[in-house]
Amino acid sequence: MRNRFYSCSRFALSLATATTLLLPACSVNVKKEKDGQDKQVDINTPVGGIHVSKGADVADVGLAVYPGSRPKLDDANGGDKSANVNISGFGYGLKVVALQYESDDSPAKLVAYYKDELKKYGKVLECHTTHLDLNTGKGSTRESDELTCEGESGNNVELKVGTKANQHIVAVEPEGKGSNFSLVYVRTHGKDADI
Repeated sequence: MRNRFYSCSRFALSLATATTLLLPACSVNVKKEKDGQDKQVDINTPVGGIHVSKGADVADVGLAVYPGSRPKLDDANGGDKSANVNISGFGYGLKVVALQYESDDSPAKLVAYYKDELKKYGKVLECHTTHLDLNTGKGSTRESDELTCEGESGNNVELKVGTKANQHIVAVEPEGKGSNFSLVYVRTHGKDADI
């Protein structure tokens, strides 16, 4: 999960930067960090936009941070591992907000805490997996699409609540005597809805 999250956020920033070469009549705004890495990329075109930033806010996820946990730091530049991605165009939109943390507590304690925390959004689904699964229904934007587990084996626990179009996910991974965990919010919409 740790490497997939980092690769995903780095890929999103690279994709947003590379897209500028392919889209005519677009405006591009790239903000850099002190070390020269992309911090925020905003691309606007006549048909939509891509907005990617590393500065995700936990309030956008809608979940509390587990007490005593710390933001998981990016090994490459020492910044926190977080991403806020918004893609819109052609009557479809996708918003993903993800933050990664670490805790000295066991995965079982985090799972119990977040099962209770997630109840405010509905029935909590518990999945056992080897990787984070952002199942958005392959383009579906219907609120009634139920979330499912993709397999039932692995050391990681993924708690999900909501629908494929509007979901909150907590992914917990054992790390030594403690845990790494990710808080994720995923929202998709069709042409008549906002994210």
